[in-house]
Order: sequence, then structure tokens, then C-alpha cells
Amino acid sequence: MSEQTIENPQQYPEQLSDVLLVMDKEKKKIQAVTGVDENGNLKTVDATKKNQSQFMRVERAGDLFTNFFSNFWRQLKDPTHFSFFKVPAKEAVETAKEMQKQVDAPTKEGEAVMAKHEVKEPKEQQQETKKDVEAPQATPEAQQSQEKSEYRYKAEDVDWNYLAQFGINKERLDKDGQLDLLLKGYKTNKVYPTSVNFGAVIMRSDARLGFQDGEDGKPVLMMYGVRHEPNLKAPFFGHEFTKEDRENLLKTGNMGRVVELTNRKTGEKIPSIISIDHLTNEVIAFRQDRIKVPDEIKGVKLTEDQKRDLKDGKAIYLEGLDFKNSTNKNAHVQFNADKKYTEFLFGDKAPKQTQENDPKYYRGKTFSDEQYKQLTEGKTIYVSDFKDGKGNPYKGYVTLNKETGNYDFSFKNPNALKNKAQPTEAHKTQVAVNSNGKTNEATKHINEPLKPEQQKPKNQTQQQRQNEHNRPAKSKGVRR
Repeated sequence: MSEQTIENPQQYPEQLSDVLLVMDKEKKKIQAVTGVDENGNLKTVDATKKNQSQFMRVERAGDLFTNFFSNFWRQLKDPTHFSFFKVPAKEAVETAKEMQKQVDAPTKEGEAVMAKHEVKEPKEQQQETKKDVEAPQATPEAQQSQEKSEYRYKAEDVDWNYLAQFGINKERLDKDGQLDLLLKGYKTNKVYPTSVNFGAVIMRSDARLGFQDGEDGKPVLMMYGVRHEPNLKAPFFGHEFTKEDRENLLKTGNMGRVVELTNRKTGEKIPSIISIDHLTNEVIAFRQDRIKVPDEIKGVKLTEDQKRDLKDGKAIYLEGLDFKNSTNKNAHVQFNADKKYTEFLFGDKAPKQTQENDPKYYRGKTFSDEQYKQLTEGKTIYVSDFKDGKGNPYKGYVTLNKETGNYDFSFKNPNALKNKAQPTEAHKTQVAVNSNGKTNEATKHINEPLKPEQQKPKNQTQQQRQNEHNRPAKSKGVRR
């Protein structure tokens, strides 16, 4: 986990600073914020005069506070568990008392006080999915395709002296190959140590960097601080994460399906995929209609079904990939909402697919369209490249059981077994009578079949008929 600390080096003039108050939504108690511990837990004290020296104070300046609160919010383990309020330092104790009265006995006047001072979730957290506010991450491949694109910002429009307050240096960004990404509207591919000095508070955090349009049209720095963990408990643009959604996001970084997200301004329902920014633990969405799937990945040409699955957010399994520096030629591939391109999933990140969610997937292998077609037609296919848990290859025959909907596996061809020599009718009759309790020719006039334990006819008439049936025919020899 990256270093994230909040320090209080000195007293800051009350008339120029604000204090953060907080309400725990479960405990319903107003307190003053003092910081965040290394585990992402909020630190607070009672908002009393004797504790004033411990209150965390921040400068009122708009841009500075925006970046401060954005990073502060990300450091919290469960930020949606709290409501935050920014109040003038000299009024903090009295305002806290008024707010507590409102919590205990709500009134319209008290509600207005709460609304006046409440600090909302940072704007970049409330990104409009419709506009894809979160700038995409570029990869070497994506970067090459963007080299000829126009720059969104100009380096001379950036206030580099202002950025120096955060520990950000133009020369270092250029040397790291990140300056071009920023000027093209992308976030950096790496996190940088940043700090914000408020006089009373110094905020240190690792963060990804990005630019957004300022009111004057010039770029404004945004610091995407590292979160303690992804916030998957709260609704995300109207989507409630299911248990399976959370498991997929935490394991692979991708949710694995398309869901409709709600644009908060227009109410528009937008089919989107969701992923986790692996550098900051931020939840990121990307519109499905903007997903561009390549025709080929590492020398493997994609089928139409595979392209469709990728656009639906699913992971597909590809074999024979042309990795230059690896003996492994197979991998799962999935589209990532943060990176805006397909990524490879190896090791623990590889999804555990089952026949339930992918009918073409069986024993670690995805059948080709032709193989799947043959299986659904009731045919048996021979597969020569299965691999066991240790990666050792093995071969076998697969048939789709239409009654159960599951695949049947055999090391021997099941069709060859069907073609073996069939037993004679006499043998079938003997087995039927002695083992299965069925009738033979000698007992066909008896209404009820023999029971398995019955070896002899029940009465004299039955015995006589059976003897006549079994008596060998007399030889019709030549008369002498």
C-alpha cells in the first residue's frame, strides 16, 4: 500500500482555515476529524473547546481543498459510511452543537445548516458515465495509435509553478514518458508521490495524475489518490453490486458483464462495463457502445462470437498467442474499462469459468464454433489438447448430454463401444428371465412375469408347457 499521511505541523490562522466535521451515519454523532490511520480508519474527537488543538484544519482555497478532500476521501476505508461538513475554524464548536441538535431532533432550520456546510463526494467520484470523465489509461499499443492524434492541452497553458506546490515536476514527467499522455487527456500510467501543504495540514499521498478543463479553458490538475480499497458497497450510478460482481472485480479487476448505469443529470440508461483501476482502486465505467474490439490479438484471429463476448464484458480463452518472451501461449483475455482496451489475465487473475456461464467452456478449454456446433448436433468430438491441474496434456472424447445439459467425457470413443458385437437373442432371453424377471417363450401365456428369484414354473401346467417347448425335435431319419 502506498504511503498516505496527514500531518499537522503548525497552527494556522483561524480566519483562513476550515475544520472538517463528520457524522457517523450509524452512530448519529457529530465529531471533529483529526486524520486517517494507516488502515484507512477515520480518526475523530469530540467537537469541544478542549479538543480544538486536535482538529484537522484545511485552507479554504477552492482548488487546494478540492484536491485535498479528493485524496482524503480515497484514503478512507468506507467513506460512504460518513457525512462530512466544512465549517470555519472559529465557529466549529458551536456549529457542531447545532448540527447535533438537528440529528437528535430534526427541524427545517437545522436541515438548512447541515446543507450549507455539507461537503459532497468529490466530483471526479461522481463522474458522468455519459461523458467518460475519467481519462483513459494508455498502453504502449494504445499510445502508438494515438501518436498522431491532436493534443487536448498545451504545455505552455499549464501553470507548472502551481503544480510544484504538489511536488509535480514537468521535467520528471517528460523523462518518464508521461507528459504526452497528460497533454493528450490521459491519466498517467504510474502513481507519483504528491503533497499538499495547507499550513495547518500537510497531505502526502501517492496518486495518478490527470488534467481536466478549468473554467478558463486551461488545464486543471487532478490527483487520483490511491484508495484503501474499492468502494463496492454503495450504488454506482444506480447499479447495486451483487456478490458475484464484487468477487469478479476483486479477483480479475473486471465485473464480466454489461449493466445499465444511470446518467445523474439526464436519467439516461447507459449499457456499460465496470472495472477497477488497479493503481488507485477506483471503480471505473466505460460505455459499451464505445468498446472497440480488434480483429486479431497476438496473432490469433477472433471469431464473431469471441468479439461479441468481449464487447459484453466477458473473458475469452485464446490459444496459440504470439508472446515473444514467454513459453506460455494461452491466456484469458478481457476488456478493461479503465485501460480502454483488452488485457491478458494470468495466474490468480484468470477467471474460473464454468459451463453454466459459458457453454463453450469445459475442462479449461473453450471449444471453437465448429466444435460447439458438432456437440449441439449430438456428435462426439475428439479433443487432443486438454490439460490437467499440473499443466500436463491429455486427450479424450466429449459428448453433450442433452438430457442433463452437461458434457460427458471419456478416454475411449463412446461410439466405438456402441458398435461392439451384440449378444444373441437366446442370451438376451436367458438374462431377461433369470436376472430381470421377464417372460420367455415358455412363459408367455402367464399374465405376470416371473420374479427374479423364481427359477421354476409355479404349477404343473406351466411345467408341462415348458417341458414340451424344451423337448428336442425327433429326427426324421430315412426309413429302411
